[in-house]
Amino acid sequence: MKGVGDGKRICEEFSNGYYGVCAVGGMLSAGTTHLAITPLDVLKVNMQVHPIKYQSISTSFTTLLREQGPSAFWRGWAGKFFGYGMQGACRFGLYEYFNKVYSNVLVDQNKGFIFLLSSMSAEVIANVALCPFEAIKVRVQAQPHYAKGLADGFPKLYMSEGLHGLFRGLIPLWGRNLPFSVVMFSTFEHSVDFLYRKVMQMKKEDCTKAQQLGVTCLAGYAAGSVGSIVSNPADNIVASVNNKKANSLKQAVKRIGFVNLFTRSLPIRIMLVGPVVTLQWFFYDTIKVLNGLPTSGHVRTEERNTAKTHLNAPAE
Repeated sequence: MKGVGDGKRICEEFSNGYYGVCAVGGMLSAGTTHLAITPLDVLKVNMQVHPIKYQSISTSFTTLLREQGPSAFWRGWAGKFFGYGMQGACRFGLYEYFNKVYSNVLVDQNKGFIFLLSSMSAEVIANVALCPFEAIKVRVQAQPHYAKGLADGFPKLYMSEGLHGLFRGLIPLWGRNLPFSVVMFSTFEHSVDFLYRKVMQMKKEDCTKAQQLGVTCLAGYAAGSVGSIVSNPADNIVASVNNKKANSLKQAVKRIGFVNLFTRSLPIRIMLVGPVVTLQWFFYDTIKVLNGLPTSGHVRTEERNTAKTHLNAPAE
């Protein structure tokens, strides 16, 4: 297996191959983790779309099980796997790409600003790829007789509503995922930096691969938990708009209620998003490590190196 140093060389000499590994890693990690939590996602969507009927996690579970059977909890699995796989490929692969581009162009800018620009740029494209799959998924999960899945859901929605139906949730989706992505990547990057400099107190390249993946998991959990809170209002709007509970953002906010935007389905979102994002980062970085690449995250070294220089400098 190639070492971390070899990964850096690959990163420099074969940039297209590097971004390709990142895209494939993002696709596999996002697709598989979202597929695994489909049952919880079914509960979340129904609690958002039918809040009177589905008021809590426990009652929602028993009601769905009684009325629709065990198969109800896997409705929309294909939309989860393929949709979020496409989103993950764009989100992670393009984030790495834009990070390199903006770092080269905006040399004197703060790293936090680079993270923000990179995550926003990647997420705009990632959500265009996700939107049609999300439109089908939400309808299939909340409307049992709408369609069985992607195969019959796509043509039915396109024939009845055209491209507008497939992309009607794009703006709310951007509203949900742009803040989430910015917060997720920024929190992850700063958490990685903090863990290596303050907790591990070691250079990233001096840590074992197991230690590096441990840092990835801790930073990933922090990123997912914070991101879920920030993006919860828009997530409620996405579910409402895609199920025609509202025809506009203003109407959706009015129907849901300002307080409910922040609180409805929040516990189950935190249960979903925190572990899912942790697993995504873990799978993503594992794929990178298996391909001889370093784990994710940028660590500031100039302060530490400067401090060491002053400590080791001979007295005058």
